[in-house]
Amino acid sequence: MTARPESLGGLSARQWKSGAAAWLGWLFDGLELHLYTLVAAPLVIHLLGAAGGADPAVKEKSAYIQAAFLVGWALGGAFFGRLGDRIGRSRALSFTILTYALCTGLCAAAQTWWQLMIFRFLAALGIGGEWAVGAALLAETWPRDWRPWLSAVLQTAVNLGILVAAGLVALLSFLPHPPGERWVFLIGVAPALMVFWIRAQVPESEAWTRAESQSARRPGLRDLFRGEVAPVTLHTSAVCALSLSGWWLFQFWHPQHLRRLLELSGSAHGQETRSISIAFFWLNAVAIAGNFAAGWLAGRVGNRRAIAVFFAGMFGAMAGGFAVPRGFGEMAWFWMPLVGFFSGVFGLFTMYLPPLFPTLLRTTGAGFCYNIGRLAAAAASLVFGWLAPVGDYRTALLCASALILAAALWAMRLPADAS
Repeated sequence: MTARPESLGGLSARQWKSGAAAWLGWLFDGLELHLYTLVAAPLVIHLLGAAGGADPAVKEKSAYIQAAFLVGWALGGAFFGRLGDRIGRSRALSFTILTYALCTGLCAAAQTWWQLMIFRFLAALGIGGEWAVGAALLAETWPRDWRPWLSAVLQTAVNLGILVAAGLVALLSFLPHPPGERWVFLIGVAPALMVFWIRAQVPESEAWTRAESQSARRPGLRDLFRGEVAPVTLHTSAVCALSLSGWWLFQFWHPQHLRRLLELSGSAHGQETRSISIAFFWLNAVAIAGNFAAGWLAGRVGNRRAIAVFFAGMFGAMAGGFAVPRGFGEMAWFWMPLVGFFSGVFGLFTMYLPPLFPTLLRTTGAGFCYNIGRLAAAAASLVFGWLAPVGDYRTALLCASALILAAALWAMRLPADAS
């Protein structure tokens, strides 16, 4: 059982600054992540000049763009994770934020679907790197007893970023002459301004500075597969690959499923985007409660058991929602938010993974294990995009729930919490 954390008043200025930098990074992560998800269908339809979402090319190209994004996220986690172990957490964090902010802005200039795919890939490099570097920075600067609650607070920042994205897209749809879907990406340039504050105010982790000065040898990627570290790498990578594949299939395809339900009911184009944005807003508002529920449970039974319980709950919610045909209202206001509640499990990985690895292998290990799941999710996006019949997203989403069940079962083989 986790001890009661010390009071907030006992935290140092260094800890507050590192916490603020990581929290803002996660907030903008959420914003950048879901700007595309919310406007994917109409934007790809526009770029392809297709007649509507029933065109098979729309589904195919959307899957390619999503897969490229997930591959970029995985490679960014590996690249910037390695960079964070070599040049320090604070400097690497600045590079990750600058990368994803500027490249998200470039998405507004895309004239073809493959240009959008390239820009999303580049933006994903920074988003994947920010997770690994920011997580290690907090794990090394904040007290151990705060880790379950830090996980919840950081994941809440992602949810708030998603809420901001959903709110902005919904507000744009109310304008008398709404701008095209592409222009929402210009919102993503804003985080670039935060880099100046990080470089000026956020000090380097003392743990990294001390380890870097005392180490005679810098560990490399191969060290993740040697000795006592090898089983940690194996089991955490497997759980992340299974769970993130299922989660990202849900994240990408469920808005398309809701849009299809609205199309079948005869909703107007502008109303569809607005309704999906509101439903997305509600899902992530409920997810915030799930973040703190997951943190509370991890504080009582440890991360390993909490992760298994929450994945089991997510499987039940997904299977329940997609096992039989349901209407938009039932899906949007009950089943999807229930899945969102159990998504609080992903916040636990933030503070759980980095301490499992040696200091100079920390962002490399956390970035590799968590982001290897993005590669699996990218492959799953392509496979589901090829196999799912046009418009039949429910079957694909039901199959995705099986991956979450497998993650719940494998989670019991995860290592115990590190000190």
